[in-house]
Amino acid sequence: MDLQQQYELEKLFKTKLHQAMRFYLETCTHCGLCVDSCHVYNSMPELRYTAVGRSEVVRKIFIKYFKMQGKIAPWLGETMEMDEFVLDKFYEAAFSCTGCRRCMVHCPFGIDTQQIMSIAKLLLVGADKEPKILSMLSDMSINKGEQVEESRAQYAEAIKNIEPEVEAIWPTPPGKKTIPLEVEHADVLYVALSGKHSIISAAAIFNAADINWTLSSFEAVNFGAFLGDPQRTKKIGNRIIAEATRLKVKTVAIVECGTAFRIMKQQFGKLPFEVVTFVELIAKYHQEGKIKLNKVMTEKVTYHDPCQIARNAGVYEAPRYILNQLSDDFVDMIPNREENWCCGGGGGLVAAGDFEFRMKSSKVKADQMKKTGATVVATACENCHSQLHDVCGYYNTNQHVEFISHLAAQGLAK
Repeated sequence: MDLQQQYELEKLFKTKLHQAMRFYLETCTHCGLCVDSCHVYNSMPELRYTAVGRSEVVRKIFIKYFKMQGKIAPWLGETMEMDEFVLDKFYEAAFSCTGCRRCMVHCPFGIDTQQIMSIAKLLLVGADKEPKILSMLSDMSINKGEQVEESRAQYAEAIKNIEPEVEAIWPTPPGKKTIPLEVEHADVLYVALSGKHSIISAAAIFNAADINWTLSSFEAVNFGAFLGDPQRTKKIGNRIIAEATRLKVKTVAIVECGTAFRIMKQQFGKLPFEVVTFVELIAKYHQEGKIKLNKVMTEKVTYHDPCQIARNAGVYEAPRYILNQLSDDFVDMIPNREENWCCGGGGGLVAAGDFEFRMKSSKVKADQMKKTGATVVATACENCHSQLHDVCGYYNTNQHVEFISHLAAQGLAK
């Protein structure tokens, strides 16, 4: 690595050094309370898979380039030069971390390892060393957004083709469209994923509740956030904000996708509309008497708290409320809520590949699911669904994974 590249990466690092980040980098006492917090370490007990182990390489660069000690007397403490070896260490740290923040719950100082890993990810992007699949998916998402006008008619036709599947679950109220598009002043703008599975159940629930809603032209997932690129993250998020503002909607409901929800809810500042995750609306509609749910589930069911929806955004009770309307045999995982073990697929790991690492690092999750005795594992996040489906197969847990929205749609009472 030449001096110019070192200088450019140092400048990138500096853009992350806000007051809170300096606190995270300067405060760790290596007390070890975070060690057992990580699902990866509990499944594969190596110190590099602890919060402090991952953060240490970033701290060494911080001391070297941004602390007086590192500049005039680096031999007094451990420092590292910005070079190719460090970038490899950044990659290993950042992409073995799902950003679940369970370590933050147990840290006496509240040090946010996810934030520290955001430095590593940003520098990998700056050095062109990031996972290329995440860059490609981010750019595809941005390009799709820029060409939305050209593809709008094609999208409307594709949506029309799945309307019979919505009608099979719940007939559309008279005078309304089964899956409405481009509705101004709608109560809800629903932002789905690219697959029809993320639209059909939601449309049936909205129509059963007789809600004035409209479907977004964009998909919710924010690959820029997985990549750790702030500019791409903003471009992907801003298109949804612009659409919601143009249509003058009251609420933006994000599909069961943890990162998409938390990014929109917490990282775009004050918005002219409310942001909720779709499971909150299902619970709300039932509590208000807008929908009724039958107890259609005959198997024991448990619930996996997605890290970004639950621990990082505080949505704990709405999914449990829904499941208890659908089943008389619900059991919680232990631990649960803010203490729940990560699925093992967040932070871009599902999209980035490395199946063996995802599976081996999730043994503690497989054990947790097995102990419930449930045959159905419900969740409210696409990444979690994909990861847990793989985990169930890899560890032969004899369980199957379901979305909360799918279960609720199947339980709609006429």
